[in-house]
Amino acid sequence: MNATSNTRAVVLVHGGFVDGSGWDGVYAILKGKGYDVGVVQNATISLKGDVAATRAVIEAMGKPVILVGHSYGGVVITEAGTHEKVAGLAYIAAFAPDAGESVGTLIANPAPGAPVPPILPPKDGFLMLDKAKFAASFAADVEPAKAAFMGDSQVPWGLDALNGPVTTPAWRKKPSWYLVATADKMIPPDAQRAMAKRADATVVEEAGSHAIYVSKPQAVAALIEKAAQGVKAR
Repeated sequence: MNATSNTRAVVLVHGGFVDGSGWDGVYAILKGKGYDVGVVQNATISLKGDVAATRAVIEAMGKPVILVGHSYGGVVITEAGTHEKVAGLAYIAAFAPDAGESVGTLIANPAPGAPVPPILPPKDGFLMLDKAKFAASFAADVEPAKAAFMGDSQVPWGLDALNGPVTTPAWRKKPSWYLVATADKMIPPDAQRAMAKRADATVVEEAGSHAIYVSKPQAVAALIEKAAQGVKAR
């Protein structure tokens, strides 16, 4: 497949505690198949700021966009995805909030027995994960040295991003796809399934940790391609 045969571009949006570099494997696969790909580098200080940064990348793309979000990035794409150039949404082990919801509201009442992410108490308005527990909770199937690097290179996650509410959820008007990571210990798989069902998303399940976009880039890229082909067929 060459570039001229792809009528959709892809924009990748990372989540909290990490940056856009984790998309490297997915990016390489999609570029190799001829897709135009943009990678957003969000500051994760506030939802408003991250939505603005994401929309700037969308604007720069020369084709209709499949907007992809991982984890908190799902909140960003839910808000930014109302942009007219966005043709479809792809959630990768991600939050898919409704109007008025935020990560903070979605994680407020975890199900009994659900794993609790090792989030440290906020400091100066930012959150971090316990480095000693990062790999087991976030990246259990990532190569150990890389998982350690991810833990040591965390991006502080702002409380204004955590608690930023969605105004108009894009999934109510745009088609969506959802990859459930069945071994996720940050967002329980059942919570992922419930959000995907509410968004009427096309769902694919894959064994993997919360960092499935790092550990299984082929599966993630396949879901994104499914979205790109699905919107083309509409």
